[in-house]
Amino acid sequence: MTTTRNTKSTKSAGTVLGAATVAMGLIAGAFYVFACAVMPGLARSDDEVYVEVMRNINDVIQNPVFMLSFLGALVLSAVAAWQGRGQPYRRWVWAGLLAYALAFLVTVAFNIPLNNDLDSATDVSAVRDDFETAWVAWNAVRAVLSTVAMGFLARGLVGYGRLARQ
Repeated sequence: MTTTRNTKSTKSAGTVLGAATVAMGLIAGAFYVFACAVMPGLARSDDEVYVEVMRNINDVIQNPVFMLSFLGALVLSAVAAWQGRGQPYRRWVWAGLLAYALAFLVTVAFNIPLNNDLDSATDVSAVRDDFETAWVAWNAVRAVLSTVAMGFLARGLVGYGRLARQ
């Protein structure tokens, strides 16, 4: 049976895993809100309003608070996975890291390039047609992946808690 290392490193591991879970929840929630409310609401708008609002969102979302969560979820999950090596809950943390790494990759490979194309386009009706369906679909993928990642991290946190109480 695997045992915890020392109390200080065990508490640090729990703190990092807890922070990773919170950051992941924030990101999963952001993608979920886009999927359930923002994009369906914008879909009711005409092309000019749609493109203007998406451009505004793409501009303001690039802020330190969002980036702390967006990048923090990845970094904290990686640190938590490393700290959990040899522990029974590690598989959950690694699964969470993998799921979010895929969501992060989707964002970088698909959503951000679509955002960049939207920003540089001049014909708003043509760009909306090219943008909307693809962006909404890829956002749904990253929403599901980050939600799954949060579930895995939460399960890992439960396993950590059981181990810490022993």
